[in-house]
Amino acid sequence: MPALNFLPPEEIQAIHEAALRILDEIGVVLTHPASREMLAGRGARLRDERVLLPPELVEACLALCPRTVSVRGRGGAVKTLGDGSLYFHNLGGAMDVYDPAAGGKRRATVQDVRDAARLLDALENCNTITPFFTPCDVPGELMSLAMYRHTLPQTVKPVQGPGVQYAAEVRAAVRMAEVIGAPREVLTLSLSPVSPLTIPDHEAEAILEIARQGIAFGPLPCPTAGATAPFPIAGAVAQQNAETLAALALAQVAHPGLPFIYCGRLAMMEPRTGLSVWGGLELGLASAVTVQVGQRYGLPVNVYGFSTNAHTLDIQNGFERGLNAVIPALAGADELSGIGEMEAGVSGSFAQMVTDNELAGSIRRARKGITSGPEALDTNVIAAVMDGTRNFLGQKQTLKFLKSGEVALTRLSERGAWEAWDAGGRQGLAERAQAEAGRLLREHQVAPLEAAQERELDRILAGAAR
Repeated sequence: MPALNFLPPEEIQAIHEAALRILDEIGVVLTHPASREMLAGRGARLRDERVLLPPELVEACLALCPRTVSVRGRGGAVKTLGDGSLYFHNLGGAMDVYDPAAGGKRRATVQDVRDAARLLDALENCNTITPFFTPCDVPGELMSLAMYRHTLPQTVKPVQGPGVQYAAEVRAAVRMAEVIGAPREVLTLSLSPVSPLTIPDHEAEAILEIARQGIAFGPLPCPTAGATAPFPIAGAVAQQNAETLAALALAQVAHPGLPFIYCGRLAMMEPRTGLSVWGGLELGLASAVTVQVGQRYGLPVNVYGFSTNAHTLDIQNGFERGLNAVIPALAGADELSGIGEMEAGVSGSFAQMVTDNELAGSIRRARKGITSGPEALDTNVIAAVMDGTRNFLGQKQTLKFLKSGEVALTRLSERGAWEAWDAGGRQGLAERAQAEAGRLLREHQVAPLEAAQERELDRILAGAAR
């Protein structure tokens, strides 16, 4: 199905040109000496604490980026962003675990990190796993590395590395990745520039270390329109684009040809409270436009997908995440994030992960469109039924198109009669999802790491602690 344009190409070009003006005339706050020297050597201008990047430098760096990015899991599966497929991964970094049975939430622990990875490993529509929870039972400075260390043994799928801030974290994550394979094949890393338009020294050092290690890089600018970015969506996307391109330029100057994932995490401010809104329809539209901008550069694009501000598995949760995932999917996104996310990323739940797995299947189905052509429009099938010789269910055409996925089947949604639902205890989707999550956590087994690999991961984490 052709991708939908939510802005015409000339408006996407205008956003690109606005980002170039931002970088050339306003610049990025960047005080890290080595980074400033490298960029100045390629034509950037230094003005007080800012670095101003000329358009020709930005365009040259964009031209260096590969058009696809691949990452491999220890089970051998390879995901290639930019190959025309739609991929999904989970939220990373939720602080709390929501328990629908208890109707409340609690702080996440290392065990929740492990359980989340194992559950996500069992869900067929989750292609890549990001360490899900930020555990409260490890020191804060070790949290990102502990998340990665305890995710690796619980899945054979590709694992996206933790969001890093420091060069030392990059080096430790690379050493952990070496336990399961070549880091350039099994690891991707992300880092969030500070909005508006700031790359702190420690983040600049981390970008240079990512580049030195040759690890696929996806910067995650997280501006909030109305607070740390302009309120008009187009203006906020232009600033977000400039923040992404600044990180891209630094990485490509340090390592020409470094695999690069174009990401965007633009949210809106709720003007009545000042809180960041992940559930509004505007987020889906901003993600769709971000997809179009990344496609203009020929880069694989990862944006928000399943997102909500809801605190429970309720109607608000369902319609917000459904809209915000299907809109960028139809725009042609390569990857959508957010499986399991709740409460604007503050919390997540195992039932939500299972629900999103099914929703992801429906979104893939939506992006396929419908089948047309001679076989789908074979009127002989209708004629045979009208002549009374057969019914539609008995037609070979029906069976073929059912097997091809023309109709998306469900394991969680209620599609039976009232009487059967009533007799079965009146369970809703949330209850069925919670039960399925429990079943998978009891039954799903992941091939373990070798004992020596586990010891090496512990040694690396202990070294990082020292």
